Amino acid sequence: MELISTEFLSALIAIIIIDLVLAGDNAIVIALAARNVPKHLQKRAMIWGAVGAVAVRSSLTMVVVWLLRIPGLLFFGGAILVWIAYKLLLPEPEDDNGARLNAADSVWGAIRTIVIADLMMGLDNVLAVAGAAHGSFLLVILGLLISIPIVVWGSTMIMKFIDRFPAFVYVGAGVLAWTAAKMMAGEPLLRPFYADYKLVVPLMFMVIVAGVLWAGFVKNHRRWESRISARLASFARQPNANFANPRSTTGGNAMLKVLVPVDGSPNSLHAVRHVVNQFMKSSAMEIHLLNVQPPFSRHIARFVSKKNRNDFHRDEGEKALRPIKHMLGSFGVPYSVHIEVGDKAKLIAEAARRLRCDQIIMATARKNSLTRMIEDSTTNNVLELTDVPVEIIAGDAVSKLERYGIPAGIGTALALLIVAAAD
Repeated sequence: MELISTEFLSALIAIIIIDLVLAGDNAIVIALAARNVPKHLQKRAMIWGAVGAVAVRSSLTMVVVWLLRIPGLLFFGGAILVWIAYKLLLPEPEDDNGARLNAADSVWGAIRTIVIADLMMGLDNVLAVAGAAHGSFLLVILGLLISIPIVVWGSTMIMKFIDRFPAFVYVGAGVLAWTAAKMMAGEPLLRPFYADYKLVVPLMFMVIVAGVLWAGFVKNHRRWESRISARLASFARQPNANFANPRSTTGGNAMLKVLVPVDGSPNSLHAVRHVVNQFMKSSAMEIHLLNVQPPFSRHIARFVSKKNRNDFHRDEGEKALRPIKHMLGSFGVPYSVHIEVGDKAKLIAEAARRLRCDQIIMATARKNSLTRMIEDSTTNNVLELTDVPVEIIAGDAVSKLERYGIPAGIGTALALLIVAAAD
């Protein structure tokens, strides 16, 4: 086949299209594997992981026809991918002292995971590439190399989405678990068994996908509970962890500095009522109200002047603070107001440190465990970031929509999953 010919170019375009169609799983694996890598090394992990995956897939394409003759290989590869999907749900591992792995270990661990996952997923996918290449190794290499930038770009977009919506990790793991179940269901060795027992395949899809997600959820929930309990226990052991032991002094009198994050929700009123009750018992308190506004995205910010952005954030902050200021004013409680823009948890922890506060008092919604795991919790993040004792005030009870709607939605999704697998 000549390099500059219609046949060569058409085959190359076909391979590129096939690679891109099959690239969704790869982009998800790369994003999930690299999410625990330090921010400044994530791009390196994604690029080298993609390069390693290309090298493995290129070699695999040349021998895939022979490999697929090995009995049980697809089933075995799917089983490994199930384990990878589960492991990608979990955060970066820690040593016995709670310290994170070093950056080099994280990067190489991410690259290794990407390459192994791509190897498993590529067992049946590369058949399409091999057929389109007509035996040309050069076509395989060129097609994969051209698709690398698009795969890396796609994984970068998924990474940003995960940073903003952490629950998407479960969606990505679910996709990988589905891919694993599809591989296992396609095992030629077991086709007679699947044909005799038609319910096995849909049940296998349900068990694998639901099992991976539930196992990851339980593991993460237990880890989250243990970390939060440990943080609260450490705060309780500090000498300045309650209202009776302020560390700040003003004019020779003990003065307790308290930071109260306010977001305009009804739950904020619960924290403020608690502060008012404490102020009624002891007026030696310096109260700081903090409202954190989410920043504009860079795509929107470039069309709005800095002054207009600042005015907007100030107005929104004042709107959120209005009922809180009214309540404190009605009881004659003095306070200071701070309005900032950025990451809420980071700015709360930073403000408590900068103002030398003795305590952070914040309310949290009484959400169920499932909701807390699939959404990013500001309270959890503050507990992770700050060394200032935190007192958590229970907010409003969970809504009926959350109590019944989320489990019903998950149940419906599983039912649709069975129907799709049965087809």
